[in-house]
This record gives sequence, C-alpha cells and structure tokens, in this order.
Amino acid sequence: MGVAVLIGTSGWQYRDWKDRLYHGVPQKRWLEHYARCFATVEINAAFYRLPAYETFASWRERTPADFLMAVKASRYLTHVRRLRDPSDPVRRLLSVAEGLGDRLGPVLLQLPPTLRADPALLADCLDAFPSSVRVVVEPRHESWFTPQVRELLTAHDAALCWADRLGRPLTPLWRTTTWGYLRLHEGAAEPWPGYDDRTLDAWLDRIADAPPDSDFFVYFNNDPGGAAVRDAIRLAELAEARGLPTTRTPVLVP
Repeated sequence: MGVAVLIGTSGWQYRDWKDRLYHGVPQKRWLEHYARCFATVEINAAFYRLPAYETFASWRERTPADFLMAVKASRYLTHVRRLRDPSDPVRRLLSVAEGLGDRLGPVLLQLPPTLRADPALLADCLDAFPSSVRVVVEPRHESWFTPQVRELLTAHDAALCWADRLGRPLTPLWRTTTWGYLRLHEGAAEPWPGYDDRTLDAWLDRIADAPPDSDFFVYFNNDPGGAAVRDAIRLAELAEARGLPTTRTPVLVP
C-alpha cells in the first residue's frame, strides 16, 4: 500500500462555512458534524489560548474512534519563550492534551518569522517531548534551512512542516521522518484564497514519494469563504484518481 493521505482543515468553527458545510446543523454540534465529514483537524486555536484538559476530553468524547486532532503548540512556548526553557510549557501542553487520549495527532511547533536558527534551543525543546508524541516543526526564517537543522530533526524523529503560500513551497522539501505534514495557507486561484488543480497535483507528486505505508497529514488553512473545505474535497478526488488512499471528505451543499 502507498502513502495514506489524511486530509483536514485548520480549525472547524468558521461562521462563513455555516451554509455550506454546516447547513441546518446547530453550532453546538459542528464538531460532531465535522468529524463525520473529515477524519482529522488541526487545532489552530490552541496557539492563542491553550484549552483545558476537560475541553480536550470533551472533544474526544464527541468524535469517532478514527478521528485525530493535531494540536498547534501555545505561542507561550514558541513566541514568548521563543523555545527557551521548554520543559514547563511542554509539560503543561501535554498534560491538557492528554484529554484527547488516542485522538491526539501531531503537535505543531510554528516558529516566529523573526526567530533565527538556534539548533541547540530546538534540540532542547524536542527533547522535552516524549518519543510517543509526533512533533512537527514549521520554521519561518530561512536561517533554519541548513544541513545541521535537517540532521537535528531527523535525529529527533521530528517532521519538517511543508508549507505553501500562493502555490509556492515556503520550506525545503526535506523528509526527516517516515510520516509527513503539509499546511496550505493560501492559494492563488479564483475565488481567493482557493487552490487550483495544478498546484494540488504538484503537492500530490511530492506526497506520493513518501515511504510506503506512511501517513501524510494535509491541512488547509485557507478558511475564508469555505475555500479550505472545497480544496480538501478536491485534493481527495485528485489523490484517489492516482490510487492514493485518503481519509473521508464531505459532500458540500450546492
């Protein structure tokens, strides 16, 4: 079997999705509906305010057994501490995310665009995570893209986050783990901020080269106007045409 593509969006609570994805569904049931439509989501809101253990536990209870939630680490760790003294913020993050139990997917460390490469800081931060937690790092300063950092990520079995804006990769296309992670921030197609087939196919070319029987998480972060949902559905269609197994995607209301 080839690589499995796990497709979702960055967040699920967007009011302008109401008449497309959530037509007729009360807002308090949006998570349950989303989880019937998709098998994974990226919790971007955790970056701004870390949810309580009880909130994570509630999300676990409200979603099916095959559902996975990737968690974006708190900005306190990445943007306030800037990776310094990571033990306490990592411990706090994991102590509340434990509420997800087996629903916990990768933990995303999105670094500030002003944070220049400091391999020692990153190594200390990655060391604070147990080996059972999959960690993905999204650097946003070009100084991180060196052989030393690539070796560091590989040694810690941490993934480099692939990222796209306007159809262009924002990072090197390194493979530092047996699994992968892609964030699609903004497409260049009409209507904005959607993605066209050519760009999605190019990303599938890269994903298809991943090791057999591996997971590749893909999250659309271009939420305005429901673009993320539409593009997730289209990516699944294009992947399935290639014979790549994908997780479920919804049927939108016309």
